Amino acid sequence: MRFRPYAGLPWPLRWLARVLTVLLALALVLAAVGVWIARQSFPRLEGTIKVAGLTGKVEVYRDEWGIPQIYADTSEDLFMAQGYVHAQDRFWEMDFRRHVTAGRLSELFGPATLTEDKVIRTMGWREVAEQELANLTERTKRYLDAYAKGVNAYLAEHPNASDRSLEYSVLKLQNSGYKPEPWTPLDSVSWLKAMAWDLRSNLDDEIDRALAATKLPRERVNQLFPGYPFDRNPAIVTQGTIADGRFDERSEPRLGEGSAVLTGAAEALSRVPDLMGAEENDGIGSNSWVVSGEHTTTGKPLLANDPHLSAQLPSVWYQAGLHCRTKSEKCAYDVTGFTFSGVPGVIIGHNDKIAWGFTNLGPDVADLFLEQVKDDTYLYKGEWLPLETKNVQIKVAGGDPVTIKVRKTRHGPLMHEVMGSVKPSDEANAVALQWTALTPGTAAEAIFDLNEAGDWHEFRAAASLFDVPAQNLVYADTEGRIGYQAPGRIPVRAKGDGTWPVPGWTGEYEWRGAIPFDELPSVSDPADGFVVTANNAVINPDRYRQLLTKDWSYGYRAKRILERVRRATKSGKIDAETMSRIQQDSHNGLAEVLVPALLKVGLAGPSADAQALLRGWDGSQGLDSAPAAYFNAVWRHLLMATFNDELPSGARPGGGDRWYEVVRNLLERPEDPYWDDVTTKNVTETRDDVLRAAMADAHHELAGLLGPDAKAWRWGDLHTLTLTNQTFGTSGIGPVEALFNRGPFGSPGNKDAVNATGWNIQDDYGITAVPSMRMVVDLADMDRSRWINLTGASGHAFHDNYWDQAALWADGRTTPMHSKLDSIRKAARYTLTLTP
Repeated sequence: MRFRPYAGLPWPLRWLARVLTVLLALALVLAAVGVWIARQSFPRLEGTIKVAGLTGKVEVYRDEWGIPQIYADTSEDLFMAQGYVHAQDRFWEMDFRRHVTAGRLSELFGPATLTEDKVIRTMGWREVAEQELANLTERTKRYLDAYAKGVNAYLAEHPNASDRSLEYSVLKLQNSGYKPEPWTPLDSVSWLKAMAWDLRSNLDDEIDRALAATKLPRERVNQLFPGYPFDRNPAIVTQGTIADGRFDERSEPRLGEGSAVLTGAAEALSRVPDLMGAEENDGIGSNSWVVSGEHTTTGKPLLANDPHLSAQLPSVWYQAGLHCRTKSEKCAYDVTGFTFSGVPGVIIGHNDKIAWGFTNLGPDVADLFLEQVKDDTYLYKGEWLPLETKNVQIKVAGGDPVTIKVRKTRHGPLMHEVMGSVKPSDEANAVALQWTALTPGTAAEAIFDLNEAGDWHEFRAAASLFDVPAQNLVYADTEGRIGYQAPGRIPVRAKGDGTWPVPGWTGEYEWRGAIPFDELPSVSDPADGFVVTANNAVINPDRYRQLLTKDWSYGYRAKRILERVRRATKSGKIDAETMSRIQQDSHNGLAEVLVPALLKVGLAGPSADAQALLRGWDGSQGLDSAPAAYFNAVWRHLLMATFNDELPSGARPGGGDRWYEVVRNLLERPEDPYWDDVTTKNVTETRDDVLRAAMADAHHELAGLLGPDAKAWRWGDLHTLTLTNQTFGTSGIGPVEALFNRGPFGSPGNKDAVNATGWNIQDDYGITAVPSMRMVVDLADMDRSRWINLTGASGHAFHDNYWDQAALWADGRTTPMHSKLDSIRKAARYTLTLTP
């Protein structure tokens, strides 16, 4: 008898089962074909390849993780080889990024990305990068040219785009005529605009304030943006002030110093693809700290860094070493660290003399100006001035070109217009963006100078060129010196503090220049032997007269790191393993405040059993922690119940440490209006009502998700990470997504733990922002340094190095950060020789 697998099922279910079977079969076929096609694009890692343009032999050693260590005799050959190797592993990523930064995504993906292109073209990233490129030194231009030649040499060897990456084969299904252009130095410089955008500081907070003010009076909005708690949490620089036109770490301050149109702009700015940052700005963070040799087992400094960025596959970082066989004027580099594919040089890492790390300084470098526009003019100081206007054409795959009109005031491009028509307010009918990155800068110069720097003074000189984005820079060297430098182009305002959109037509709020570099906070060899940065306040304004920003991260991570470091030094000396363990700290800094308040509220039945999980909980958020699962669920429901009823969707809490401070303050005011649910008529809720409801709702949700036994709940079952390819990983086509995405898997920590695995309480518990890499540098012996990337070196799906570091990353492990030739050769699994 013939087997009939769907007999007995109702007809609609038989039809659905057959469809699912066909889809599954197609998925399996597609996966098999995808693996075969993907392997055709895997890079050649051994043997000898002739590369036109090289002047000498270059060797590329790769370890088991696929991390390249490049050796050459000239700087130009070194950067040319870096371009070649980047293209081998990550050319699709590079090609995608340059289309983002040029506002040309629609040439790849058609009308679906037209809005994103409109926003980028309105800001004019590419045009600014063109001006920057023209102003660079001849040395930097040579290195950028060499890098581009390396990329293009790889492209010339692979004329068939499908041989470059699996993504091009998938793209053919939608856009069969696409052919990548040669790489140019402008493509590299433009990428720095994306880096600046994703680390753009408080612009989201500025918008959130204004949106919240459409529903609430300003005094209640101000409750949602409390000041930095200098009395409880640390600043980075605790000594010094500005004296005689420069920041002097030895000086002390003298006594006494110290709407609808907007919604359109907010929507426009939110459409810019985040190439580095998280889905929400308060998900962007980072930790870096340095400990002097007096506290270490080796007598030399240790430096740690872990930037917190969006979780994506492949990781934004690419590990590499760039080594001159003999350091000289014609070849000055011996540097190992984390690079960006598409940009020559090393962004974070160490050379043979110094090490450095970055965290986001977060200064206020962008302002929204409300404007009065009439036809092609705008009002300024009583005069109607002509708008700067130009037409921009956007090519669209599979469709006709689209032309948009870009208009600018003296303050910058009008951002609301790219989202279509908006209703004018009583006064303003336009919003302009003024942002430091829309002025040509020198960040490309800074990368090469930083890579060459051999001491504190050369490091600071390089930092002075790192104008956009402004980053906290921590420093250590082999001579034993440690330090901190705040760089960046940070505006000085004639009026206002940058926290709210301001009227542009009065002329009162103009930028009057930038804070001079010599006045920016800096410290070397602090007395306590530590420098800790975690996006916390740089310096107390009581001792610093210039305005950096008022929107800091609130210092919970910095406080915890400092506590751990001090505790470790009291019990002995610190080693690299101690630094790595601190990076893994999962403590929740809000628990000590919120848990006692929750335990005072009476509950009955199963909800009381869940509440009991919090008794004796130490605040750690490991994978197996039931209290962490419950506490975070309570936190989620508490924030939604307290604020979602009154705030517009764009200003609702995501769960970062700003909300820790907001709730901390509200807990002391049990009758505050925020506790009341304005949607319930004839009822006025108080603090304890909301706390009780949040605990009950959390229990109900977790019982449904994880089962009725509260003691069996696991934070790692809720708090999971899916590594998602930035392009086809969100295509909405399951089999295609399966080709490129990996996971999910659980991860410990929380948004503002040191191990900052961020999530948005408005969505679910899924991880959106992560420590994108981890690094610990040992200045006593650079070869004992350790590192890990979120995913892997390769951008090729199904390659062994596509996501091979992810499991180690999730477990808190690291791999050797080799930088000496002997250890590199010993660890090498592959050796590739590039010849002229």
